[in-house]
Amino acid sequence: MSTVGTNVRPYIDSDLGAVASIHSEAFPRQLQSIQWVSCNAAAYPRTRYFVAEIGGIVTGYILWLEKSGFRKDVVLELEQIAVDPAHRRKGIAEALIRRSLPYVAQSLSKRGAAISSILVTTRADNDAIRLYERVLGARATASIPGLFSADEVVMVASRRDAL
Repeated sequence: MSTVGTNVRPYIDSDLGAVASIHSEAFPRQLQSIQWVSCNAAAYPRTRYFVAEIGGIVTGYILWLEKSGFRKDVVLELEQIAVDPAHRRKGIAEALIRRSLPYVAQSLSKRGAAISSILVTTRADNDAIRLYERVLGARATASIPGLFSADEVVMVASRRDAL
C-alpha cells in the first residue's frame, strides 16, 4: 500500500464540506455531518482534526480528542477516522494515524503534557481493529454489547506502543 502523494495536515475551515461529505458516507447512521464536523472543529484544542489529501483533494480525516480535561498525562482518543470510499485500502488511514499523532504529541509537549495512552472504541465487526492493533499497539480491553448499532470494542494503547 503506497501513500506516495498523500499529504496529512491539520484541518482548516475550508475543509468542512469535504470532511462532512466523507463523514456522511462513512457513518450513514450519524446525521447532520456539517454540524458534527463544525462543532468538533470548534472545540480545538480539545479536539484535533487532520485531513489526508492527494493533489489538493481531501481523501480522509482523523479526529483526536483529549479525554477528561487538560492533564499532564493525556489520555487521547482516536474519536473518528474515515477515508473516502474511492480511496480506501490504499494506506490512507494508516498515514493519517502515523503522520498526525506526532503533531498532536508535539503540540501537547509545548504545554508540558504528553500522551500516556490512546483509547479507541469501534464496532466489534470493524476491519480497522487490525489497523489499530498494528499501528497503535492497541489491545481490546472491554466489549460493550449493543452500545450503538452493534457491539462496541474498547481498545487501549500505551504511549510507548503508539509513538
